Amino acid sequence: MPPAGARPGEAPPAFRLPPEWDRHEATWIGWPHETSDWPGKFAPIPWVYAEIVRRIAPGEKVRVLVNSGARRLQARSVLARAGADLAAVEFFTVQTDRGWTRDFGPIFVVRDRGEGGALGVAGFRFNGWAKYSNCRLDAAAARAVARRLRVPFAAVKSGGRDVVLEGGAIDVNGRGTLVTTEECLLDPDVQPRNPGLGRGGIERVFREALGASNVIWLGRGIAGDDTHGHVDDLCRFVSARTLVLCCESNPHDANYRALEENRERLQEARLEDGSKPEVVPLPMPAPLYFAGRRLPASYANFYIANSAVLVPTFNDPADRVALGTLAELLRDRPVVGIHAVDLVWGLGTLHCLTQQQPAAPALAARR
Repeated sequence: MPPAGARPGEAPPAFRLPPEWDRHEATWIGWPHETSDWPGKFAPIPWVYAEIVRRIAPGEKVRVLVNSGARRLQARSVLARAGADLAAVEFFTVQTDRGWTRDFGPIFVVRDRGEGGALGVAGFRFNGWAKYSNCRLDAAAARAVARRLRVPFAAVKSGGRDVVLEGGAIDVNGRGTLVTTEECLLDPDVQPRNPGLGRGGIERVFREALGASNVIWLGRGIAGDDTHGHVDDLCRFVSARTLVLCCESNPHDANYRALEENRERLQEARLEDGSKPEVVPLPMPAPLYFAGRRLPASYANFYIANSAVLVPTFNDPADRVALGTLAELLRDRPVVGIHAVDLVWGLGTLHCLTQQQPAAPALAARR
C-alpha cells in the first residue's frame, strides 16, 4: 500500500496536512477589530474571543495577530480580566483586514519523511472569498507568519496561477482523505475561486500540496453561509474513519434538501483505503436571523484544541444533543460549549476564527 497521499507508482507528497486532533504547538487567532463584521454587536465579541483563548491556553500556545501596539494592549487587558493564562499567549503584530484566521491564515503542513517532522506553510492565495475586495492585508498574513516563524512558504500554483483556497473549505483525516463541497470550489458563477481549474485540477492540487489523494465531494453548504459552501459548517472528520454530518429534521427548513443530498453522497463515499467512513448525524439549531437574513449557525464549526473541543452553542435545545454527540466521539479531551449567538452575527464562529499549528519536533529542536 502506498504512503498516505500517494497513488500507486507515485512518489509520496513532500508535505501533508495533519488532522486537527493531532498535537498542536499553537493555535493562531486574529484579535477582532473590524466592527462592521458584527454590526451593532461588536462590544461582546472581544469577550467571546477571550473565552476561546482561556479554554485553549491550558494545552498549547495561543498566537494572536494584532494590528498595532494599542490593539495588543487592549487584547492583553481583556484576556487578563477574563482569566486567560497570559504566559501562554504570544502576540504578533501582523496587519489584517478581518479576524477570520481559518480562511486567510497559514495552512500549516508537515514533512513526515526526510527532515523528520519539519513544518511548512502551503501558500494558497486568499481573495476575500471571491466576494470582498478589501482583503489585501489578509492575503499577505500567511506569508508574514511563515517569515516570522522562519518556516518555508511554498506558493501553491496550477498552470502558472496562484490557487485560491480558504482553510474552512476543507477538512482532512490525516491519512489521505479530504472532504470539501462542489458549491465552494466548483461553482463557475457564484464566488468562483479558480476559474478554469476543474475537479481534476483541484484534486491534483490537494494531492501535491496537502498530501490528500482521496477527495470526498459533497454538494451544497448550509443556508446563510457567506462563503458559498464551506465544509466546516457542514461536515467534519472526528477521527481517521468517522465524520459528523449536520442533519435537519424539518423538511420545510431551507437546509433540509441539501443536507439530505449530502447524507446520500456519504453513503457512497470511500476513504483512502476503499472502506466506508462511519457517518454520525449532528443536529442543527433552530434558525437564527439578523435583519431578516439567515445566519450560518452550525455545531459543525467546532474546534479541536489540545486541551478541549470547543463547540459553538446557540441557546437552543439541540445544544445539549450536539455537545453529547461530540463528547462520545472525542473522548480524549473535554467538550466545552462556547456561547456563539453574538459571534455568529459575523457569519462565522469558532472554527472560522482559529487555525492550528501542528507540533513539529524538528522545528522545536532548532529554537
